Amino acid sequence: MEENKEILLTQEGYSKLEEELEYSKAVKRREVAERIKVAISFGDISENAEYDEAKNEQAQLEERIMKLENMIRKATIIDESKIDLNKVTIGSIVKVNDIEFDEEVEYTIVGSAEADPYDGKISNESPVGKALLGRGTGEVVDVHVPDGVAKFKILEIRR
Repeated sequence: MEENKEILLTQEGYSKLEEELEYSKAVKRREVAERIKVAISFGDISENAEYDEAKNEQAQLEERIMKLENMIRKATIIDESKIDLNKVTIGSIVKVNDIEFDEEVEYTIVGSAEADPYDGKISNESPVGKALLGRGTGEVVDVHVPDGVAKFKILEIRR
């Protein structure tokens, strides 16, 4: 992630980051510290796999906490009440028809920090997200995907 890059988030995404940060600081840190304490009680830490594992987990947790704090600090929350329903923007929920497979799919366009394709949340930087941005209902959009070009017809845009 670029150092000074703005992080675009919906209010929901921002709240989830805050919750994860709070949980990591209040609960996970305590759990990892306890595991380190227990591992130290086993004696010689130079050949103590439990200690090494707990210290590695601690380092990963602290790295994640720093990343979350940085994301929250750089976050720009999308004002969903100002989403233009005439064109696809970040925060839009877009129903499209995948022309090749003749199936309807719904995507929520979000910033890359909260993208979760399994939950239908795609990044504004993904091929589909980029292609849909700025487009309106009824438009057919060509998306360059690894298999070639996919065609989507925008059926509905909402918040």
